[in-house]
Amino acid sequence: MANKKSLRAGAPRASAARALAEAKRVTEIFERFEKANPQPKGELEHVNPFTLLVAVVLSAQATDAGVNKATRTLFTMADTPQKMLALGEERLRESIKTIGLYRTKAKNVIALCAQLLEKHSGEVPHDREALQALPGVGRKTANVVLNIAFGEPVIAVDTHIFRVSNRLPLAPGKTVEQVEAGLETIVPDRFKVHAHHWLILHGRYVCKARRPECERCLIEDLCRFPGKTTLPPPSAKAPRSR
Repeated sequence: MANKKSLRAGAPRASAARALAEAKRVTEIFERFEKANPQPKGELEHVNPFTLLVAVVLSAQATDAGVNKATRTLFTMADTPQKMLALGEERLRESIKTIGLYRTKAKNVIALCAQLLEKHSGEVPHDREALQALPGVGRKTANVVLNIAFGEPVIAVDTHIFRVSNRLPLAPGKTVEQVEAGLETIVPDRFKVHAHHWLILHGRYVCKARRPECERCLIEDLCRFPGKTTLPPPSAKAPRSR
């Protein structure tokens, strides 16, 4: 009987120990990200909250580099909702035609400009619900704007963050909503403002989709991904061809 009681008493202690160890692991992951890149920045070029909003809308199913190439000229012509409306949908389409789904995106950008002027005096709202009510703006886009433009400690889960979070794992989930909720729970508050950028950059340049570059990963020893890649030791010689 005593043994059964001790087993029951030991289970909560073991669970608490595992939770503490995991919290330390998560903290160490973000401490290393912070040490390597104390002030991470998003890679979409913009000059104000409005151009950031437009850039993020245009970036759906497109690369940041491709969006930047198109918007460098666009934003010199139209960096406010008023100027974008004056530019017109046809000229906007021409400016962004190198971006995927450019016709639909141009239509949405013109519509969101009209709504910004009608409902928000031409200003980008500092509110997730109001942002998501704009044409072409989903939760991820709203979170990016809240984080970058307004410094809100929110995490916008894209394909890179979804992959990294499930691989390490940090906050595994089958949907972006589950991953976002999990990350909001486990990421220490002091890291939340930059967590979005660290995870995206890590997924984009190190923990890549096809082949994660584990040999140069700064958190490799904290990662539990069973598909880690390894390289032969530098001293290993390639077999001679016959």
